[in-house]
Amino acid sequence: MKLSALLDGHDHHVLHGDPGVPVAAGITFDAGQVASGSLYVAVPGHEEGGPGGIGLALERGAVAVLCEDGALPAVEPAGQEVCVVRVTDARAAASLAASRYYGDPGRAMDVVAITGTNGKTSVSYMVESALRLAEGAKVGVIGTSGSRIGTERIPMPRSVLSTPESPDLHYLLGHMRDRDTSSVVLEATSMGLLQRRLDHVPVDIGVFTNLTQDHLDDHGTMEHYKNAKLRLFSELCDRAVVNADDPVSAEIMALMPGAVTTYGLDTPADYRASDLAVDAAGTRFTLHHDGRKYPAAIPIPGRFSVSNALATLAACHLLGHELPALVAALDRMPPTPGRLERFTTAQGVCVIVDYAHSPDSLEKVLATIRGFATGSVITVFGCGGDRDITKRAQMGEIAGRRSDLCVLTSDNPRGEDPEAILDQIVPGLASTGTPFHRVADRRAAISRALTAARRGDIVLVAGKGSEPHQIVGEQLIPFDDMTVVRELDAL
Repeated sequence: MKLSALLDGHDHHVLHGDPGVPVAAGITFDAGQVASGSLYVAVPGHEEGGPGGIGLALERGAVAVLCEDGALPAVEPAGQEVCVVRVTDARAAASLAASRYYGDPGRAMDVVAITGTNGKTSVSYMVESALRLAEGAKVGVIGTSGSRIGTERIPMPRSVLSTPESPDLHYLLGHMRDRDTSSVVLEATSMGLLQRRLDHVPVDIGVFTNLTQDHLDDHGTMEHYKNAKLRLFSELCDRAVVNADDPVSAEIMALMPGAVTTYGLDTPADYRASDLAVDAAGTRFTLHHDGRKYPAAIPIPGRFSVSNALATLAACHLLGHELPALVAALDRMPPTPGRLERFTTAQGVCVIVDYAHSPDSLEKVLATIRGFATGSVITVFGCGGDRDITKRAQMGEIAGRRSDLCVLTSDNPRGEDPEAILDQIVPGLASTGTPFHRVADRRAAISRALTAARRGDIVLVAGKGSEPHQIVGEQLIPFDDMTVVRELDAL
């Protein structure tokens, strides 16, 4: 497809070459992924490229370069047939170009985008499971745990982004369309929304789960964080499904009058749950909708799990799927990897791996576990490096208050000293008087917790869920919590 067609209607200025040049090998922000015939987008600050990657992109055969005002370095195309185009916002232009390059793939499928501090991955798994189990539907999933159609994984370059960059996102949507996928559910992170990764994705339903403290390292304030989330509803989706128990939902209803469906546990809503009964095996409840009651159950314990189930039912029903079949599918759902994922050791210790990495999510997971625990609760956790430092002492206090023993450890230290991160957690934990150990090595920390546990105890390994790596410096080091638990149990 010609570059001029990809950018038609978008304000741009040609600095060099012919905009009629054909782009035949995709669009990328990563200079190292450029192939002969690619469009290279020089996004300022992008780790794998940016303006500094233009030289490498040209060496690798880029036929066109998209750059921002004032961001073009002194790199000449050296006689190559290369078109260089300047735009005001490279990400905005790239989203449009990628959508056109892959044939606007989202329009061929129902698209559900989920945003919120907690619950995005769980709801995405639930939506896929509900539609597959209720109707045999072919559903694509894009999020924290990677991209797949049902159980078929879609190979992509290793990444830590829950919401892929726009060229990758439209490629994935095109891949799913070409395999006759009927629906796609994707995680819409605050940074994904802020950086326009979802622009030109036709979102049929935007789902809002909740807003609690997280990602202040990226956004600075809760107001900015909230506003990034609200872009999904103010600009990108046709209809919304929102958690009536969260006050932000009122703002979404004001943004989208007449286009919002609500769900909730404690607030009157279109989809509401009552009579919750929680045990280690799951949660039973009564669903209320449109004057009718439906007995329901999910194989996941906890109030927050019921809230996620309500979001799932509302979104799927709004797309036109039959509610009784969806409710019946809930109880047959497989566990979501890394979300209250359970394993019992040979010594009779229940190990739960969960992604809880914010104060709110850790509080909810531990409250749920306390609700059915018969023995001691031992919590292994840490806090991510180069991220919001204000939550570290808070999480220490929550873990100490809700646990009988804690083991502090590393959780993606990135560029920070792991011990310095633990130093910032300790004041909150120490204030509770709960005993704790400091073991920066995560494998050794999990081993310490398993050694301390006795039959009937519960060990919570929190913070990473199904993430397959530890981020240390700029390295992604293979590490999976549940795999390590199973390996240690087999010793």
